[in-house]
Amino acid sequence: MPSLNDIRSTFLDFFARNGHTVVPSSPLVPRNDPTLMFANSGMVQFKNCFTGDERRDYVRATSAQKCVRAGGKHNDLDNVGYTARHHTFFEMLGNFSFGDYFKEQAIPLAWELLTKDFDIPKDRLLVTVYHTDDEAAELWKKVAGLTDDRIIRIPTNDNFWMMGPTGPCGPCTEIFFDHGDKIWGGPPGSPDEDGDRFIEIWNLVFMQNEQFADGSMRALDMQSIDTGMGLERIGALLQGKHDNYDTDLMRSLIEASAQATSTDPDGPGKTHHRVIADHLRSTSFLIADGVMPSNEGRGYVLRRIMRRAMRHAHQLGAQDPLMHRLVPALVRQMGAAYPELGQGQAMIEETLRQEETKFRQTLERGLRLLDDELAELPEGAALPGASAFKLYDTYGFPLDLTQDALREQGRSVDTEGFDAAMAEQKAKARAAWSGSGETKDAAIWFELADQFEATEFLGYDTETAEGQLQAIVQGGASVPAATAGQSVQIVLNQTPFYGEAGGQVGDSGTLTTETGTARITDTKRSQGLFLHSAEVTEGEIRAGQGAQLVVDHARRTAIRANHSATHLLNEALRRVLGDHVAQRGSLNAPDRLRFDFSHTKGLTAEELAAVEAEVNAMIRQNDAVVTRVMSPDDARALGAQALFGEKYGDEVRVVSMGLLDGSGKGADGRTYSLELCGGTHVTRLGEVGLFVLLSDSASSAGVRRIEALTGEGALIYLSEQVKRLSEVAALLKAAPADVVDRTRALVEERRALTNEVAQLKRDAAMASADEEARDIGGMRFLSRIVQDVPGKELPGLVDEMKAKIGSGAVLLISDTGGKAALAAGVTADLTDRLSAVTLVKAAAEALGGKGGGGRPDMAQAGAADASQAEAAVKAVEHLLEG
Repeated sequence: MPSLNDIRSTFLDFFARNGHTVVPSSPLVPRNDPTLMFANSGMVQFKNCFTGDERRDYVRATSAQKCVRAGGKHNDLDNVGYTARHHTFFEMLGNFSFGDYFKEQAIPLAWELLTKDFDIPKDRLLVTVYHTDDEAAELWKKVAGLTDDRIIRIPTNDNFWMMGPTGPCGPCTEIFFDHGDKIWGGPPGSPDEDGDRFIEIWNLVFMQNEQFADGSMRALDMQSIDTGMGLERIGALLQGKHDNYDTDLMRSLIEASAQATSTDPDGPGKTHHRVIADHLRSTSFLIADGVMPSNEGRGYVLRRIMRRAMRHAHQLGAQDPLMHRLVPALVRQMGAAYPELGQGQAMIEETLRQEETKFRQTLERGLRLLDDELAELPEGAALPGASAFKLYDTYGFPLDLTQDALREQGRSVDTEGFDAAMAEQKAKARAAWSGSGETKDAAIWFELADQFEATEFLGYDTETAEGQLQAIVQGGASVPAATAGQSVQIVLNQTPFYGEAGGQVGDSGTLTTETGTARITDTKRSQGLFLHSAEVTEGEIRAGQGAQLVVDHARRTAIRANHSATHLLNEALRRVLGDHVAQRGSLNAPDRLRFDFSHTKGLTAEELAAVEAEVNAMIRQNDAVVTRVMSPDDARALGAQALFGEKYGDEVRVVSMGLLDGSGKGADGRTYSLELCGGTHVTRLGEVGLFVLLSDSASSAGVRRIEALTGEGALIYLSEQVKRLSEVAALLKAAPADVVDRTRALVEERRALTNEVAQLKRDAAMASADEEARDIGGMRFLSRIVQDVPGKELPGLVDEMKAKIGSGAVLLISDTGGKAALAAGVTADLTDRLSAVTLVKAAAEALGGKGGGGRPDMAQAGAADASQAEAAVKAVEHLLEG
């Protein structure tokens, strides 16, 4: 029986033998489609190839693409664990042709793979075609010998694929497997098509048309092929299973869950194990691709998947965090095909453990709340939307998690009520969501990338060079020339200007031709081109001209120092905090550096000091920074750190810096920092000069942010700090070394004086309290107007006054900077006749305030104007007189 790993390899090897380039899976976060949250099919990374906007060095491709469907339009989350074929994570096998071959080759390739390499019986296969696609139908007859009754014509969009409302589209043919008449269901297009007898295993899309907004359609000049076969689905078939969760890979994860919880994998907790196995894959791959749990966007979807799995682990009786303990089982199964799992294993485990630990603190309380709410409802009644929202708002339960919990009890949720309560939050989430993937490039850059070779970057070795202006772009279109005062973007054949990437900002400088000069303000990159944002300052520049290019040396020097210091900082953090630290973003600008990294709590003062000291120790080594170019596999084998989810080409730059012990070779021959990086760096670490760590703060859930300075910026900062220290020392009339002790003594002295003053004010308020009490309305009444007694201290004074008078009422008004704080009290023997709340409200109203509240024996209020304090006392006396 072939394993899923065997099936994946067989598929890719088959198409490799047939002239296809095996393309690695793209990250789950799309780079070329702002409308997608996650990659959900194999063709996502090839979209621009299909439209013709992008050309690669191959016209045939095959891939095993990791996909997630758990958010947005494509969301299978609710069904996962309860059906045989729904997953949040799945692998899509596909073969693609970009204008190379079409139906006449795609159909024979598919038939050969299925019936020969996979050895599926021909008589168990049937196909659907779009009802007007006679060409595909005839090919199936010719290639596979299928009769008309096994070629089903479908007139709906089930067999017509469209990339969007407009753009490439075309008919498709779907291949089905017949599981036999022992299983209920009919063929596609029949009334019983929803049964499980006939299961789709492969879809071949023929991109042959282009749809226009007016409804018209024309044949594409470049006709292409896009296919998709779910690995889990074809795996179940080839392993003789009818349920994806019975395949070897999924079964191994289910059994790992069962072993970790000491439960039966096929017993009452069967659904729980299936959910855990599925969600283990999606959460681990998302974390490996750089997604972290949060309360918005992708991070929110990840957190929902995590918490759903964690609730099911709780249902199995797991007393401690479970998910992170299952990661090694996943790495054993899929780590060979997807190396990012192994590389990110420590971070995946730590993220899952931390998230489950936090969630368990609220899970039991939330479930108790749910049980309490259900106890008040009739048997089988739906949970009110307001209650579901309370679970979400108070305990972080997404609606689908609540629905999942209720599903097991045969109950539902009033989703309309929930939606009403959630309207404001959803509006905020939509406003915060800025799409997914990188910003889609304008079509002009694809056109220019087809017209010209990729820009050659010379900036590793020089800051000055000559280049040719290949294109000048203004307003999204190429223009022949630009004159003084105009802002444009310039494409050069080669450049010393670094294009923004990897956290390093783009270079600036000057460009000079025979006829004009431009100031380069920024440099970015797209489709292999470096885009120089420029303001023409003199004369005219024209496309085709040669130019002298000069990078701003001082700015580049500061950027390089910050970038190199970031590498040292990354390694220092790993050594001080642990191997779970992984880069989650950075900024290397001329004036500062910023580094985001995975860590779940703030750094202590000792940890910050240790990190800063270690970075400076490396700088003082003044070791040479060495850069080597090698394959990604060789770099990883060497131990180089890489960003999870980052896409690397056939060659990468490996930057090494620092010696482990400073002896010249390193005690074990290893360098201190070894990273894959395409940025620019200092030649020796001493050029960084000095490293000063400014702050550590939270960037997002599970991510910390450090900001720091290097070189001249660090020296200026320290100089300013010394100046401030000297000014403070002068004010204190103390030596700088004694400032801390002197300040501490002053703080203690001030605290003692403050306490003494407060006590004197309390004593003054209490003086002769018993003697000053008056008899009003048949009870003793004591009032005092005091100065600058904080409102929080009034209740204590009122209680003391009540004790002194024995029986009666007390009113205390404090004038603090013109504002009034009030407290009233009534002794316990009189609270059935009189409430302190009534007294304090009467006084507050006389002072121009409103409200006040408390208990019958003690109440408080406030007012903006204390000048009417006497009137307030009179108002209370009048009230007592009755």
